[in-house]
Amino acid sequence: MFLQIDTLDAMVENLAVVEEPVQESINLWTMAAYGGWIMIILALLLAWGVYIFIERMVVLKSATKEDTSFMDRIHDYIHEGKMDSAVNLCKQTDTPASRMIEKGISRIGRPMQDVQVAIENVGNLEVGKLEKGLVIMATIAAGAPMLGFLGTVLGMVQTFFNMAQNASGVIEMSALSEGMYQAMVTTIGGLIVGILAMFAYNFLVARIDRVVRGLESRTLEFMDLLNEPA
Repeated sequence: MFLQIDTLDAMVENLAVVEEPVQESINLWTMAAYGGWIMIILALLLAWGVYIFIERMVVLKSATKEDTSFMDRIHDYIHEGKMDSAVNLCKQTDTPASRMIEKGISRIGRPMQDVQVAIENVGNLEVGKLEKGLVIMATIAAGAPMLGFLGTVLGMVQTFFNMAQNASGVIEMSALSEGMYQAMVTTIGGLIVGILAMFAYNFLVARIDRVVRGLESRTLEFMDLLNEPA
């Protein structure tokens, strides 16, 4: 009798020390590993988008960096007839606005319409330089989710193909869920890359619009300067 009680107590202790199976947690790295070759393409697109964003931010920061007394000094040089000093100041400042003003100074003496057209032409070129890479960023924002959906469709096709090749006709839920899991991972990856690229694109567009408004303000200020009485 006592032997049976001891045996039951030992069995209870053994059951008590049995550890529950550790469930694997989901993280981005684990999901990326399941995604296959499309995840590699999405990773490259993400890296490309990050590079464009950082490079454009550096360019835009340089474009908005300007001496607050720049236009005052240009005003003084022009009214004093020191055109060479005004041109040298523009070259030293080396910003989109200064390059526009430099072109305008080089056209002083011609009709005002010609001066304004020359400044606007340079301004269009400067804006084109600022917008470099935005087309690629917009393409990443639109194309990454589509690549993710493509990976999902390919994964589902592969899953159902494997099911069709099963001669026994028995469908294991584990195999089905694993295939669907792998297929949905690419959708998540594509949406993440696309959303980040979309926000980055809109942020850059807003910054460029701010720079363009500054260029327009500098153009009007310069034209008013030329129209001032001597």
